[in-house]
Amino acid sequence: MTLNTNKTQSTNMPQNLARKILASHLISGEMNVGEEIAVRVDQTLTHDVTGTQAYLAFETMNIPKVKTELSVSYVDHNLLYADNKNPDDHIYLQTIAKKYGLYLSRAGNGICHTVHFERFGRPGMISLGSDSHTPTGSAIGALAIGAGGLDVALAMAGVPLYLKMPKIVNVKLTGTLRPGVSAKDIILEMLRRETVKGGVGKIYEYTGEGLNGLNIYDRSTITNMGAEMGATTSIFPSDEVVHQFFINQQREEQWVEFLADENADYDEIIEIDLNTLEPLVAQPEMPDNVCKISELGKIEVDQVFIGSCTNASYTDLAKAAAILKGHVVHPNVSLVIAAGSRQIFSMALRDGIISTLVDAGARILECGCGPCVGIGQAPRTHGVSFRTSNRNFKGRSGTLDASVYLGSPEAAAITAIKGYITDPIAEGVTDVLLTVEEPKTFIIDDNMIIPPTEGDTSDVEIIRGPNIQPMPINEPLPDTIQAHVSAYRPDNITTDDIIPANAQFSALRSNIPAISQITFSRIDPDFVKRAEGYGKSFIVGGENYGQGSSREHAAIAPMYLGVKAVITKSLARIHKNNLINHGVIPLNFVNLADYDKINQDDELKITNFPEQLKSRNIIVENLTKGFSFETKTELTEREVNILIDGGQLRQVQAKNNA
Repeated sequence: MTLNTNKTQSTNMPQNLARKILASHLISGEMNVGEEIAVRVDQTLTHDVTGTQAYLAFETMNIPKVKTELSVSYVDHNLLYADNKNPDDHIYLQTIAKKYGLYLSRAGNGICHTVHFERFGRPGMISLGSDSHTPTGSAIGALAIGAGGLDVALAMAGVPLYLKMPKIVNVKLTGTLRPGVSAKDIILEMLRRETVKGGVGKIYEYTGEGLNGLNIYDRSTITNMGAEMGATTSIFPSDEVVHQFFINQQREEQWVEFLADENADYDEIIEIDLNTLEPLVAQPEMPDNVCKISELGKIEVDQVFIGSCTNASYTDLAKAAAILKGHVVHPNVSLVIAAGSRQIFSMALRDGIISTLVDAGARILECGCGPCVGIGQAPRTHGVSFRTSNRNFKGRSGTLDASVYLGSPEAAAITAIKGYITDPIAEGVTDVLLTVEEPKTFIIDDNMIIPPTEGDTSDVEIIRGPNIQPMPINEPLPDTIQAHVSAYRPDNITTDDIIPANAQFSALRSNIPAISQITFSRIDPDFVKRAEGYGKSFIVGGENYGQGSSREHAAIAPMYLGVKAVITKSLARIHKNNLINHGVIPLNFVNLADYDKINQDDELKITNFPEQLKSRNIIVENLTKGFSFETKTELTEREVNILIDGGQLRQVQAKNNA
């Protein structure tokens, strides 16, 4: 059940957890829903796909050391060294960390989101990461928010995070999950209800008696996939479960109890009875395309993947091992497994979980992202893959025509045995799951984390391979733009559609001229040639344009190819911010029916653009069709000025040169 309480909150009223954290970090603005606020950022994190652009931007700011409490650079995506590009970028990241005062988590130490809340995160903080799944870290009672690389670079420079004050939604969990039903099913149920765009402008705050049965990694599964709803973030309280986790991590001194006030007010309420949940599955090609596994029918699979930042915990692996013990993976199935962190892997190795998985025929991968983003272990042509990861967008697996289903580790394990997608409850494996417990002792070993270099680092040389190119900078907004529509796109275009998330893309992450050549390559092979031919152009899109990953390459590459504005029915939050940061104007149709009146290659014209932008209402002429249509944009004065100046980097350079 979903209720809209339509209540305003006063500072004298009992406060929910999210508002408490935002208020304690507030620098400017009023915390009224929809109004822009600025908040202090305590910690930042990047990984090797998005981090290179963040640090290339940071270098332009002429700041000797990061100004955050703590910043960490992770190497967790591009772990395949097919040529010089990936190792060169990793050396670049290591020397950047040494020069500017960052921690560096080396390749093999684990996925950034998992390692960060294990070893660095703390309750009550705000962290900002250059990845859409940064909200994973909110499992410990923090506000962890995903953003583009430039926003993270600015945070490292001491600039606050600007965001629209979100609605706070109370998700009340009652009852207890049955064996065979997991945290993955909770977030799939949320996606079924809320959809991939239902969380835009919201923070989901989880409360209720149902929290007691969810360990930290269960909670992180839920906060992680809140990103798939477009949410600003999600959050759990810092309660006794979190306390015990910090004890296990030998960080008890960093734990504080952090709870919502009794009778705290919320903008909306969602209630989920855990007793009634069944094993669920997200069908291709959207994570909100959810149904019960029992209603799915017999879907044979070629591949099963257990891993990713979503479901690669000790108990996830232990549950899979308990189901697989004494069995062998179906002969038509390839089962691949990757632990979320070296800590998890070491404990699973110590306790015999890894050997059980190997005995059953599983292939063990490095502790990293890998298959989740199409870097290795792509399915076969027309293949079917069942995964515990968070996204099943078309082509994300690395194979454009593969079908990817998402579900729990329990469902994945029994599916690997049977050879088709299987309900773990119906198959009767719940008894063995009752034997799974969290580890009694944790292995603490931070040898793969390089701490910041103390003292003067001005003489540290930044090592750049030939693939590392300077960050391109947009031009100031001209008075008139007359250009053609280079791309006309439907609803729910993802950043994977714009710039593919695979090994080919990842190796080019630090080279915008090169990566721009694969823009829209999977869905529109002629786009680059068309955009380059026009010189400057517009993109027209449907609802929820730019959903998915926070990688800012999806904004920078079109900008580099001359895209001046993106006109859509609606935009995903992070992608909109990335467009603004790089000087590409985000516009929305006032009349949605006007979208249907436009075709690719139509010539559009906007006159007196800066002044119209200041009014937030922009008239666009379609010269080809002979009509005009209204657009609008919900921009703050700060954002308008950024766009008129040609993006944040141009602004920063102007300030540095003043």
